[in-house]
Order: sequence, then structure tokens, then C-alpha cells
Amino acid sequence: MDVKMPDMDGIEATRRICADPADAGIRVLILTTFDQDEYVYASLRAGASGFLLKHATATELLAAIKVVAAGEALLAPTVTRRLIAEFLRRPHPASAARDLDDITQREREVLTLIGRGMSNSEIAEHLHLTVGTVKTHIGRLLAKLHARDRAQLVIAAYEGRLVNPSPQ
Repeated sequence: MDVKMPDMDGIEATRRICADPADAGIRVLILTTFDQDEYVYASLRAGASGFLLKHATATELLAAIKVVAAGEALLAPTVTRRLIAEFLRRPHPASAARDLDDITQREREVLTLIGRGMSNSEIAEHLHLTVGTVKTHIGRLLAKLHARDRAQLVIAAYEGRLVNPSPQ
């Protein structure tokens, strides 16, 4: 989905697609030339699972499509640091801290590793669990934190201060 399109912008189209319960399994990847924070935030709020810039290589685009189609989230590397910095600048919302109080220690460990960018198989290996068990924990985290997808879990991990950006 592009941000700028004739008749309806891609953010509104994404919002409509993601709001339709009949399209619950559909994932949206934003592919645009507009490297502006307002478009990133609006796209994620609308329900996009990924945001990639058009200067990405064909290999990067194919990998992004596969990641998003698998239910994972993806942000262009140039966008990631700005997104994290913005969330860290905001005051710590009480609701995020309260929600994290409702998760188990193992769910907290899984959420921390999601926030560090690990895949399900990497988390399973790190915690000595099966991939199925990791998926169960992620499902519970999605429900408990009222998150739509993995991207929102990453946000929760940063807002809950389970993960901090690297100093570089």
C-alpha cells in the first residue's frame, strides 16, 4: 500500500481494510517514498504491519512481504530509531505499566525478546522452549496487552521499559 494514491490515501485504505472483521487475516505493508514520522505513526495506527521505503532493494521488499505475511511486523531501518526515540520521549503511560503487571514472568521474558527483535524460533532457542509454546505466550501477550500484532508488542516492550534503544 502506498501512502499517496488517487481517490483515497493509503492510510485510510489501510484503516478500512484492517477494521473489517472479514479481513482479519489480511496484513498491510506500506511501501512509500515518504520517510516522514507522521506517515509512519498514522500507518501503524491504521493497522499496517509494516512500513518500508521505496528505495528498498527487491530482496528487501520480498523479505518484508514474507515477514508481514507471516504475521510479524517490520519497519524500515531508517524509521526504527526515530520511532523508538519518539516513544521514549513521551511520558510513561500508566496504562502500559498496569498492563505489564498482568503478565507472567515468562511472558515478560518473551515480550522483552520480541522487543529486541527476535523471531519466534530465536526466542524458543534462547528460552529453551518449543516454537509452539512461544506462539502460545505471544497469543496471551496480544490478548492481555490488547495488541493487534507484533509491532504493538514491540511498542509495549519499549513503553514498559523492558527494552531500551542501544546508544548508537
